[in-house]
Amino acid sequence: EPVIGQVALELKLALSSIPQMSLLMTAVSIWELKGYSKLYDNVSDYGLAYFAASIFAFFMFTDCLVYWFHRWLHLPFFYKHIHKPHHKWKVASPFASHAFHPLDGFIQGFPYHIAVFVFPVHKVLWICMFVAINLWTISIHDGHFAVPNWKWARWLVNGAAHHTDHHLYFNYNYGQYFTIWDRIGGSYMYPTKVKQAEEAAAAKGGKTS
Repeated sequence: EPVIGQVALELKLALSSIPQMSLLMTAVSIWELKGYSKLYDNVSDYGLAYFAASIFAFFMFTDCLVYWFHRWLHLPFFYKHIHKPHHKWKVASPFASHAFHPLDGFIQGFPYHIAVFVFPVHKVLWICMFVAINLWTISIHDGHFAVPNWKWARWLVNGAAHHTDHHLYFNYNYGQYFTIWDRIGGSYMYPTKVKQAEEAAAAKGGKTS
C-alpha cells in the first residue's frame, strides 16, 4: 500500500511537472500542426484496412521506443538526474502515473509523437490512442493486479502486477503495454505477487485462470 502522505507528494510532483512537460512538447506539436507529420484527416485517404493496421503499428512501435528510452533512463547518470523522482516510492499509486521529472515525462512521451512522423496516423485516432495510453499508464500504477486477469494475457500484456515489480525490483519490466521487448531484452519478470497467489492456490489444490 502507498505510505501516508505519498499521494499528496505524487500529486504535487505531477501538477508541477505536467505544465513543463507540455511546454517541452510544444515545439514538436507545432511541427505537427504545421503539417510536417504524417497525420491525416480522412479515413478514405488510406482506407479502413490501413486505419485498423495503424493501431497495431502505433502500439508496437511506441512500445519498442518506450521500452528502450525507459531502460536508458535507468542507466546511473540518467536515473540519478532524471528518472529517480518517479521511483521515490516502492509501491506507486495511480497518481504516480504522471509524477515525473519534466525531462523524464518528455522523453517517455516523445515516442507517441515520433510515430506520426514515421507512418500515417488518422488525427482523431491518434488523439483517442493518446487518451487510451494515459488511462493505461494510470492503470499500471494502481496496484489492481486483475488487469489482465488471464494467465495467457499476463504472458503478453504488461499490467499493474508487472509494473509493480518494476518499482520494487528496479531492473525488470520496462515495457509500456506488452512484455515482448522485455523478453527480447532479457528484462522480463513474471509478476511475483501473481506467482505467489498461483503457488498458494496450487498448494491448496485450487485452480488459477
